[in-house]
Amino acid sequence: MPAYDDPPAPATVTPMAPPVPWAVLAWFVALLAFSYGRTLAAMAQEWITDDDMGHGIFVPVLAGWIVWQKRAELGQLPLRSNPWGLGLVLVGGLQLIAGTLGVEFFVARTAFLVSLAGIILYLGGWAWLRALAFPLFLLLFMIRIPAILYNQITFPLQLLASRVAETVLWGIGIPVLREGNILELATQRLSVVEACSGIRSLLSLSFLALIYAYMFDPKIWMRAVLLAATIPIAIAANAFRVTMTGVLSEYQRDLATGFFHLLEGWGVFMVALVILIVTHRLLNRLHRLYAARARS
Repeated sequence: MPAYDDPPAPATVTPMAPPVPWAVLAWFVALLAFSYGRTLAAMAQEWITDDDMGHGIFVPVLAGWIVWQKRAELGQLPLRSNPWGLGLVLVGGLQLIAGTLGVEFFVARTAFLVSLAGIILYLGGWAWLRALAFPLFLLLFMIRIPAILYNQITFPLQLLASRVAETVLWGIGIPVLREGNILELATQRLSVVEACSGIRSLLSLSFLALIYAYMFDPKIWMRAVLLAATIPIAIAANAFRVTMTGVLSEYQRDLATGFFHLLEGWGVFMVALVILIVTHRLLNRLHRLYAARARS
């Protein structure tokens, strides 16, 4: 009988990813630069001159690094243009106009993020926007919080740090009289000003907590938990700093000002960072114990 060969199997064709619309992307980048150039320049100037926003210079760098780390994942995503993205770009533009006319810097600056999210949605679709949601969220830390909210946060933190310092100083035998955020010691008066409220360390520690969780823990929920944990850690660390300033100034007044005070702040911040890392490890241990019990 004649031999019949099996028909050749059809060749497997690997679908190619659609080409990146470089021309459209370049147009949007130029539009962002034209519309938000002055706003971004003002933010960059603030990062250099304002101690409360010193961490801001690292925010776009690390957000861009995270996007670079995701390049393989992004390369697998289809480019599905979504027209709703243009609506977001328009909303961002209107928000920029409103914030500029109303001299509301937070509104004008967050408009850049709205427009950026709109561009991503328009060019890549929802899959790309979801993939880049975390670095987009990180960019919020490069923007100063609204002044009205800043004032609502800082003064209660000043009072809390003052109360804790008063209690501890009395507990270790150092007499002190507190009037609001002013500590009257035997040798001098200490004022817990806005710079000592802890808002600076709270913002920096929150940003570092998110970066740390992204780098060392794949669990998404851990980022939210560590972000929440930074609030009591930063408040406790700042209260400890104010207390230490009161104690040290009783022995040598120079330790409460200048370089020594700045060095003390950095030291306390590093301690807070270590506490955050220890908190992460304890949470992971509790998670493993809970998972082991659930399996048994």
